Amino acid sequence: MPRSVNSVASRARRKRMMKHAKGYFGRKKNVWTVAKNQIEKGWLYAYRDRKNRKREFRRLWIQRINAAARQYDMSYSVFMGKVHAADIALNRKVLADLAVHNPEAFKAVVDAVK
Repeated sequence: MPRSVNSVASRARRKRMMKHAKGYFGRKKNVWTVAKNQIEKGWLYAYRDRKNRKREFRRLWIQRINAAARQYDMSYSVFMGKVHAADIALNRKVLADLAVHNPEAFKAVVDAVK
């Protein structure tokens, strides 16, 4: 008896995958094997970079806080140590936002920890 293949399901599976290749350049968008590899690689990059985005934002916040704290003759590490010692419950995201968009409020925080 000949082998039966479910070509309807196979085609649907490929079609569903090829929808993800929309917008790719060259053979990456219309050749199955090339597109499949590129889609899977893209998913790996997306997974990895969802983690990396958190690291990059934390680095950015630290740079902004450091730049703002140095205007008041304090390094980042000294400033953050004093913030924690003073039990000020502001995280780096909020402190960086204050440093950029509301310098008066940041100065108030600096005065509170000095």
